[in-house]
Amino acid sequence: MDGEKFINAGDISAWAKRVRGDGRTIVFTNGCFDLLHPGHMALLESAAGLGDILVVGINSDASVRRLKGENRPVFGEQERAEVLLAVRWVDTVTVFEEDTPIETIRRIRPDVLVKGAEYGAGEIVGEDFLEGYGGRTVRFPMQPGQASSTIIGRIESSAEDHEK
Repeated sequence: MDGEKFINAGDISAWAKRVRGDGRTIVFTNGCFDLLHPGHMALLESAAGLGDILVVGINSDASVRRLKGENRPVFGEQERAEVLLAVRWVDTVTVFEEDTPIETIRRIRPDVLVKGAEYGAGEIVGEDFLEGYGGRTVRFPMQPGQASSTIIGRIESSAEDHEK
């Protein structure tokens, strides 16, 4: 993967400082991004419009398993990163090992944090941190039925129907 497009967790602070030093605004969003679907695409396009650089933090494979179960992720972290980097609105991808992106958010200090509107006040990891230095959080509406878990469930249901 391209060194400027994929940034290791250990290098993200220096990278972000350089980007901010160039006067560019950083937008950050995160998730498992296990199966990229239209809901993800809408969020990524909208997020990219809020600043100059869109950074997507993805949970490591171990983190996804802890959060979603042993059958996840469907695709490994490198594959998920490669797919995201092929999306025209995504500038940079980084992988975080923890169950939440708080350490990555602290390292990047984004200007804008973007998550889905399913998260209420006080539920978005890093929101209070951003507010502490003047950053802002933006919530985007979810598209009905557009969640990886829902899509995986539909696929499994369809496979079971075909087996009968």
